Amino acid sequence: MKELETAIAKYHAMKLKDILPPIDSLPVLCTDSSVMDVLEILRTRHHVWVINCKEDGKLIGVIRYLDVINFIMPPEKHSTFIGTTRTVLMSIQGGAEIASEVMEKSAIKINHNKSVLDALEKMKNYNLQLLAVVDDENRLIGEISLRILINKFLDLCF
Repeated sequence: MKELETAIAKYHAMKLKDILPPIDSLPVLCTDSSVMDVLEILRTRHHVWVINCKEDGKLIGVIRYLDVINFIMPPEKHSTFIGTTRTVLMSIQGGAEIASEVMEKSAIKINHNKSVLDALEKMKNYNLQLLAVVDDENRLIGEISLRILINKFLDLCF
């Protein structure tokens, strides 16, 4: 049992920058990428990070798999109330053509110098399984998922 407690303490203290998968494995598009490019990635992934390619890769937003419902649904099928017209504008038939028009601007992110424990707490607080990992200049440098965290923990235990 002592070995497990030691492994957990070591695990919680690990820095995210030390366990990130390679950046070239991330689903990333630029803000001006087409909605069709977004759909191509979402055929096989559950999200797409959107960055500003003109400003050194700063994270601008995220498009999740379920967001596709909003942009392939006809505008007249969206429930519109005061303050909810954004989903209509996010639809292809509503005029959306590029990633920045269909993304969520509030991507939950965490700094690469934070620990695994910090990531777990943020995931719990926001009820998420995935966080964008950014550097000190808010540039996307990776992602951390619950699956990656589970694998790292199991690696420490065996």
